[in-house]
Amino acid sequence: MIHFRRDKLRFILAVGFLIISISLVLRLLDNPELQLGDIMERSMGGENSVKLKPDHHNDGPSAVKCGLAAPCPKNDFAFKIASGAANVVGPQICFDGKIIIEKQASKNHPGITIVVIEEATGELIKTGSYNMWNGDVTELIHFVNSTESGSLVLMASYDDPATKLNEEARQLIAELGSAYISNLKFRDNWVFVGGKKTIVKASFEQHLKNERSTNKYEAWPEMIEMEGCIPRPD
Repeated sequence: MIHFRRDKLRFILAVGFLIISISLVLRLLDNPELQLGDIMERSMGGENSVKLKPDHHNDGPSAVKCGLAAPCPKNDFAFKIASGAANVVGPQICFDGKIIIEKQASKNHPGITIVVIEEATGELIKTGSYNMWNGDVTELIHFVNSTESGSLVLMASYDDPATKLNEEARQLIAELGSAYISNLKFRDNWVFVGGKKTIVKASFEQHLKNERSTNKYEAWPEMIEMEGCIPRPD
């Protein structure tokens, strides 16, 4: 009888140990940031709470604006731009923590999407999207000409940004600070940040040529993403 009770006790202890082990494994899988010692301490009534790895992107409002990899200086504007992907996904433009142009929004047309921001305040002034495959380039020219001095200008390509571009349009964009606009060709990918007679002369730009031998999507190059910080004027 005594031998039977010992076997039964051993069986109960083994089952209990198995249940505890499974519970610990499941909790580790559910939250891989936890350390085994932390779980054991909390399970056994320890006083210290479970410690998680610090979130280095939660150091303040500017740290998370537009999802930048690193926070901008306190007084800078943060931006992030993505070109379109082939002729399927439209561009996206985020400025100072606000997504102004959404991917796949109905107003995104093949061509060039533009966002104009007031340099002094960071407030949105206007947006435009211009079809450069079979649209009217004079509409883009009018948009740029009517943009007031002291404006930041952000541009992103989608599908084809160049077929309808003429010399007048290219020159106007070059005057905003673009170095690649004169070489922009059929289905190239391109993102740009510049300004029209701004106090701070900030210019950011990336250009990816449409070359079938290197294209990610056969007839289109891969999407471009660009991010950065623009100093506010004193």
